[in-house]
Amino acid sequence: IQISDNWPGYSLDLFTYPQHYYGDLEYVLIPHGIIVDRTERLAKDIMQDIGYNDIVVLCVLKGGYKFCADLVEHIKNLSRNSERFISMKVDFVRLKSYHNDQSMQDMQIMGGDDLSKLTGKVSFLCVLLALFFLFYKDIVGTGRTMKVLLNNIEKYQPKMIKVASLLVKRTSRPDGYRPDYYGFEIPDLFVVGYALDYNEHFRDLNHICVINDHGKAKYRV
Repeated sequence: IQISDNWPGYSLDLFTYPQHYYGDLEYVLIPHGIIVDRTERLAKDIMQDIGYNDIVVLCVLKGGYKFCADLVEHIKNLSRNSERFISMKVDFVRLKSYHNDQSMQDMQIMGGDDLSKLTGKVSFLCVLLALFFLFYKDIVGTGRTMKVLLNNIEKYQPKMIKVASLLVKRTSRPDGYRPDYYGFEIPDLFVVGYALDYNEHFRDLNHICVINDHGKAKYRV
């Protein structure tokens, strides 16, 4: 689903959201209900593609946890109601690539010790179960974050790597990365909600919203 640059969004008055964020947001870009429906559709697309392969899910924290949890739950529900049983294992990694609303030059990858523990397990699954390796990122923007993470994952030699992202940012930079599955293509805006944060705030906001200048100043560190 592509959201155009001139899309005005939805008025905040049409939705309920935490009162402590009143005055901090411009508008609702994607309501929660639309996120849920689109995520369910992505789960169906993934189920069609993976065949009888099992999945190792690497969830990118913290911004990706709600999307990951909802997508995994949809896949589980589809698996329970079909003739195919899809086995899924979940692991986690954390990335830090923003300071306030600015992208940093050097991305920090946390959880490397956990990734090293995947080596034997992932290699074993690749050999015996024709592993379909799927991981989640909250937003794909310039592609730099994705490329760094992919380089770290590839050294564990999974049979396949597939990327699912809730959002893709439309930018003018030439190194943009396109995931295999994504929910929405959005303008180059700084968005919060649905576990996407601004300095650890707004994770409790169900809708995806555009933060305003007052909100950025209020929660700046």
